[in-house]
Amino acid sequence: MRIGGFTPLTTLDFPGNLAAVVFCQGCPWRCDYCQNTPLQLASTAKGQGIDWARIKTFLERRHGLLDGVVFSGGEPTAQAALGAALIETRAMGFRTGLHTAGIYPRRLMSLFSTLDWIALDAKAPLDLYSKITGVPGAGMRFQRSLDGVIGSGLDYEIRTTIYAGATIEGMTRLARWLAKQGVRHYAWQTRRILDAFGYPQHAAEEESLWRKAGEDISPWFESFQFRGTA
Repeated sequence: MRIGGFTPLTTLDFPGNLAAVVFCQGCPWRCDYCQNTPLQLASTAKGQGIDWARIKTFLERRHGLLDGVVFSGGEPTAQAALGAALIETRAMGFRTGLHTAGIYPRRLMSLFSTLDWIALDAKAPLDLYSKITGVPGAGMRFQRSLDGVIGSGLDYEIRTTIYAGATIEGMTRLARWLAKQGVRHYAWQTRRILDAFGYPQHAAEEESLWRKAGEDISPWFESFQFRGTA
């Protein structure tokens, strides 16, 4: 496993669970709004990441304190060792979650039996996927992964980051399409931008418009969340 980061405790990244997050190194897509750009490269800046054995030792000491472990990134399914890591995590008694962009549909579907929950990123309307990711055919890869997740029977969330240049019309069009595909659980999340001092920037007026648009589309889903910066 190539691991670029580790969060020992989160209440946000695995709904309903106290969890640790393993940030897998490497992603073949180059979304310009990515919040984890250092994880896009195949190796860390210093060429060395965190050893999986160290994380396992940490987890073994957290029995009864943590509920689950989330594998995020980067793109976790780019890692050949992910399946084995998920099996080992479950063997330690933890629930397993995955954050993915659906880049490798076949690999993703091969992992369903080792997962309890999936968060799948819906980047944009399909016709904009290649522009957003910088990769031709990216939208079709997402479509296959979406179909697999919806049909898997697993708990899931489909989520979209309000990227730079996104419009309410475009995001509403994406939401309508996702609802027609059978998505029941959906979320919008604002892009987290830090100021020169490392504090989140808040555009309250603009965010209120997005929040209102989210209220308008929420009836299309069994559950909908808007995650703002405030």
